[in-house]
Amino acid sequence: MTRLTGSALRVTVFIGENDTWHHKPLYSEIVHRAHATGLAGASVFRGIEGFGASSLIHTSRLLSMSEDLPVAIVIVDTEERVRAFLPQLDELVGSGLVILDDCEVIRYVGGEAGPGRADTKGKK
Repeated sequence: MTRLTGSALRVTVFIGENDTWHHKPLYSEIVHRAHATGLAGASVFRGIEGFGASSLIHTSRLLSMSEDLPVAIVIVDTEERVRAFLPQLDELVGSGLVILDDCEVIRYVGGEAGPGRADTKGKK
């Protein structure tokens, strides 16, 4: 399990929900590559409204015609590991926004399966 505390780098990738990579959701490809690379973690957040370089507003409101909602993928790890992952993002993200932020990890605890603890599927 990756232990991470102290100074870290956060990369946030903003794309559209309908963006794809080889017929798969782009956000899923990014998360799976981050996992395969051994990065500490990645999460995908679906926005309810937003716009980007196209200036088109995408929203989840009932009467809206837009279904391509904004998605943010957030990855946190050491600066060295995040920067080593950036070439993969260059390959994957054709249109979108990729930002880097310095951050400080104050707690990173994974759930380890063991006696009395749930495994990753929530079973005891």
